[in-house]
Amino acid sequence: MSTSRVIADALAPIVDFIYPPRCPACGAGVGEQGGLCAQCWDDLVIPSEPCCAACQRPFASASSDGSALCGPCLATRPVHDGIAAGTLYTETSRKLVLALKHGGRIALAPMLARLIAARLPTANPRRLIVPVPLHRRRLWSRGYNQAGLLARELGRFGHGIVLVDALVRTRSTPTLGGLGKRERAKVLAGALAVRGSAKERIKGAEIILVDDVLTSGATSSACVAALKRAGATRVTIACFARVLDEALDTARGSKG
Repeated sequence: MSTSRVIADALAPIVDFIYPPRCPACGAGVGEQGGLCAQCWDDLVIPSEPCCAACQRPFASASSDGSALCGPCLATRPVHDGIAAGTLYTETSRKLVLALKHGGRIALAPMLARLIAARLPTANPRRLIVPVPLHRRRLWSRGYNQAGLLARELGRFGHGIVLVDALVRTRSTPTLGGLGKRERAKVLAGALAVRGSAKERIKGAEIILVDDVLTSGATSSACVAALKRAGATRVTIACFARVLDEALDTARGSKG
């Protein structure tokens, strides 16, 4: 056991006395710092099989043989090589993301990253882990990139080598909410690129692209395209929460 871990364990009772452990999603009392209460754990929905062979979208039917594609992937084959989502987007996952992204609760990153890591392929220290970047103005105002925090934790779990600055936003972009597919593509055109100093590392590499939430997939697809133009062989998208309302309804029905 490391010295830092011994010190942390020794100070834990004092920290708990001064700051009683609370669920970061709802504020209820819990047994240890950073843990969720039972009700919030129950609200998290973990994606499961059967699922789309290309994007891992959960299927309602259990008859899939593992090679079936979902409707969106049949219509347009994705540029990525798979999606590993720790959870589907629920009220609890939304609260956790907001606490990490806007609430300064950076201590949540290890817990969120563990849920992502459970959905990733076998740990491979030779992979590269690249976070979706923030524009420098947003990074300066927030003080950190939440995707970068999750990427660092995945690196600590042995899933690869973290390249925090491999991707760069060449310009600030507005929120994509409410925009159609063509409008999103227009907004993001040329806005994401591989940093020149990272191109040699990216060429021929297998990459995990990390973000906190995957909604329409427009930003992550633009990142994947930039990485593959630079020579990446495979790019898997890893996120904590994935917005899939139709799959969420099915998953909740099976839990009930």
